[in-house]
Parts: sequence; structure tokens; C-alpha cells
Amino acid sequence: MLIVPEREVAGLMTREAAFTAVEQVFAAMANGNAYNFPVVREAIGHEDALYGFKGGFDRTGLALGLKAGGYWPNNLEKRGMINHQSTVFLFDPDTGKARAMVGGNLLTALRTAAASSVSIRHLAREECKVIGMVGAGHQATFQLRAALEQRAFEKVIGWNMHPEMLPNIEKVAAEAGLPFEAVELDGLRAADVIISITSSFDAILTADHVAPGTHIACMGTDTKGKQEVSPELLSKATVFTDEVAQSVSIGEAQHAVALGLIREADISQLGAVIDGTHPGRQSDEEITLFDGTGVGLQDLAVAAAVVDLAVEKGIAIEVDF
Repeated sequence: MLIVPEREVAGLMTREAAFTAVEQVFAAMANGNAYNFPVVREAIGHEDALYGFKGGFDRTGLALGLKAGGYWPNNLEKRGMINHQSTVFLFDPDTGKARAMVGGNLLTALRTAAASSVSIRHLAREECKVIGMVGAGHQATFQLRAALEQRAFEKVIGWNMHPEMLPNIEKVAAEAGLPFEAVELDGLRAADVIISITSSFDAILTADHVAPGTHIACMGTDTKGKQEVSPELLSKATVFTDEVAQSVSIGEAQHAVALGLIREADISQLGAVIDGTHPGRQSDEEITLFDGTGVGLQDLAVAAAVVDLAVEKGIAIEVDF
């Protein structure tokens, strides 16, 4: 079995490679060549942690396995380590033998950012000048860096429940040579693209905060009850997702579907746009919304790419197992 430790991932996986891996697996999901297994996600009754498993099989890329891990909200304050902790396990689809174990923390951040940037590439209007961020935590910096590569943005605006965290995304804007402005929620109407990346259970973004033609990527933690945007906003948008079943059960669509504002049948897979079986955005006035719920196949795709790179560079650790 091969081991790729967390410490090696940063030197192996690029944003471009993560984008390609996620885009390809979304297309494979849409055309039936890849599928996710049911998600297990539980509060373990210790350290307020959420722990679970996401897995699947991609016949196109021959990636089989799972990611195990979750969210330990006290890690940063108590231990100086990030709150999200995970490990990816890959298996040989021909034999079932364990193939690799890969540190999943940075990979999770990169694949989540890649998913929203894939949605921007395929759904946002070509002429996008302003990107808005709702949320300014650790993951928001990954989201913004990936998103800025998808359009010729000229300005970054942002809102956060705790304004003192906004310098996190202001720094990323400065790295890209772009101005940053902190705004109130209604100021987000100036944005052509909005990324929400929070752990909210109460709607933050409403239809009044979004201008016609905007593309929205809802990328925050997905679980029962989570809610970053209002159900009414979904009813005004053309809704896309990574996996429909997760969108209506643990994603943003759960509330709009429960209220009867949209139907499960109204939600389309982003992969169908990628492989050309769905037209995607059809007008400059249309609001498009991507509900990124985070599927196991994303993790497997980026982990498999990392293993290949680690073997190529002689970094992978081989052990008898």
C-alpha cells in the first residue's frame, strides 16, 4: 500500500490539477460512469465533532474508495490545528486490495474550491467584473484564489458575520492585484459572482441581495438543517448541483424542496453542463446557483491524482499491508 502524508500534498496538488480532476468526475457522474455511495455523517457526542464517510466508484478513472473524517470545532482553539480533519483511502477496483492512504485536509480544501470554480467556468456570464464573498474563514481563501482564475475580475467585495475576519480575503485580493471592499449584504448586488462559504443554519443571502444575471456558488458545510441562502432565492434561480440526492437532503435545496418552492426535478447536475447534455445558462439575466454539497468522488479524484504524482516523484511511501 502507498501512503502520501498530509505534509507532502501541498507540493504535489495544484489548483489546476484539482480543477481538472473535479471537472472530469462531475462529467462522469452525469453520464452514469461514476456514482457516490450513501453518506454517513454523525455527531459522535465527543468534542462536538461531526464524523462521517463519503465514498464512491468512478469507472472512468477507476477510482474506488472513501474519505473518512469530519469537523472538530475545538481543534484550532485547543490544539492549534485546523477543525476539518480527513483521510482518503483508495482501493484497487480489480481486487479490492487497499491501494493508498492519502492525507485529506488540504485536498478537501482544494477540491471544494475546485468545485465552485468549475461552476463559475461553466455557468457564470463571460463578462464578470466583481466577485462577492459571503464568509471569510480558512476555506474562503481557497475559494477566492480558485475563482479569480475563472474570469477577468476587477474587484472583490465581501461580507462576514465577524468583520474582523475580512482581512483573510482582502489579502487574497491584494495578492491578485485587486481592490477589496467590505460591504453590507445588500451591497452584494454589485457582484456578478457570489460564493457563500459559511457553516450557517440560518439564511444569510436572500433574493434581495442578488442582482439579475448573478452566479451563486453555495459551498458551506452541508448537513441536515444547514442554510446559507433563502429558499425564495433558489426559487428565482436555475439550480445546479454536484449530486441531486445530497442537494435535497443535506444541501441548500433541502429547505426550498420542503416548502414546495422547487421540486427535485428542477435541479440539474453540473456535470450535464460539462458533458454538453444540459445547455447551462441561457440568458444574461438568469440567476444560476450551484449547490456544492461535496461528494466522495471529488475526494477520490484528487487523491488518485496525488498518488500518481507522488509515485512519479518518488515521494509515496510503500508499506506491506
